[in-house]
Amino acid sequence: MISPTPETEARVGRLAALRARYEVQLAGLRSSDIAKAGGLAGAMIANNVIALGSTVVFARELSDYGALAALISYFLILGVAGQALQVATAREGVLGHLGVGHGLLATLRAWARTMAWFTAALTVISILLRQPIASAVGVKHDPWAAAVGLPAGCLWLELSILRGALQGVGDYKAVGLSLIGEQGTRLIVGAAVAGALSGTGQAVLGAYLGTPVSFIAMGLYCTAHLRKYARQADPRPAEEAPAAALSLWTHVRRAWAPIAGLVVIAVLQNIDIIAAKHRFNGVTDLASSYAATAVAAKVLIWVAIGAGFYLVPEVSRRRSEGLDTRPVLGRALAIIGVCAVPVLLIFAFGAHPLIQAAFGHNRTRAQGSLLILGVAFTALACTYLAIQYMLALKRTGFLILLGAVAVAEPILLLQASRKPSGFAAVVLAVQAVGAVLAFAMALRRDSAPPATAVSPEPA
Repeated sequence: MISPTPETEARVGRLAALRARYEVQLAGLRSSDIAKAGGLAGAMIANNVIALGSTVVFARELSDYGALAALISYFLILGVAGQALQVATAREGVLGHLGVGHGLLATLRAWARTMAWFTAALTVISILLRQPIASAVGVKHDPWAAAVGLPAGCLWLELSILRGALQGVGDYKAVGLSLIGEQGTRLIVGAAVAGALSGTGQAVLGAYLGTPVSFIAMGLYCTAHLRKYARQADPRPAEEAPAAALSLWTHVRRAWAPIAGLVVIAVLQNIDIIAAKHRFNGVTDLASSYAATAVAAKVLIWVAIGAGFYLVPEVSRRRSEGLDTRPVLGRALAIIGVCAVPVLLIFAFGAHPLIQAAFGHNRTRAQGSLLILGVAFTALACTYLAIQYMLALKRTGFLILLGAVAVAEPILLLQASRKPSGFAAVVLAVQAVGAVLAFAMALRRDSAPPATAVSPEPA
């Protein structure tokens, strides 16, 4: 047996001390979990309120709001990986798998270098292919705006990783402020640049540039807070920190199932606006009116996301204890049902004043489709919960069937009616099929649910 060297013993001692300090910090953090969770929820509400304000401002400022809506929808599809990586990073950070103190910073720096090269490569590709991308998104008159999508998606990934790391060390306040700061920066910068470029025909590009600028600004903000954490948690000089604890690609590979599931949801949620730009091509006011109506109709998706915060951990806990998990899904669906009744009543009887007040009188041409779209996206909100439920149960088979529905939707929409109500009816039919398939798979029983607590597998 080989005896450890004094240097090895010293390193082990320092690591044990750091671990003990880290655990003490976590114990203190747990004592105020409720307050911090409430603060984060409040930040998310503020984030969504500012996002709604951005929608109202840009719908009134831009003559072709439909183009900006299509670009945002394109980005939202690209950006879903960030949501999954944020959750995965937070989980691995809490467990200490990414390092502690300066060790965590070393891991994040290594990931940032990888992301920088990846972002540079995709930026070049996006610039070279800007015209085909613009045509595919339905914004052929705004190719430079279309070229922003891929690099913006990369910047979003990096920001999501940093937010996940902050969650992992318990700095929920910084995460919440970054959410508010992101939307505020996007609105201020986007509106200012769009106004400056309004006479050049590049107003859509100006409005869209607020998105990557907000990611850069909040990335710097999150990095500053992580460095502050490292100085407080780890007294060693930064140069003595260990190497990166985990490669970025390994981290991404472990999160493949949540990424794939969220991609399916993102396509089902956003592809209709891109398809509408193609289907209503040549009728700018109609495409913009449909985009504004669709944005209003998707309000229940945010309710589902909030309910998912409760559903996923509770399903995981009950599964580990060998209990029936389906009542948890039922309670989450009840939240959607309670919220859906007043929302759909407003859509049915107050479509015109709602759309006019929010987006202006020139965005009301598609108001007749608001109720149809509201029902469609209520179904999608339920599908979202079913997908999160299955991911919590470590199921992945649903990805094939629901992925096929996501692929079929743009094909069907490009053949749909050129009237907003007829177009919306196809959206409803697709979402209804997706919901039926999702629940047919979600409600089946596991053949052998675990009877004892188990360690969660990497997702």
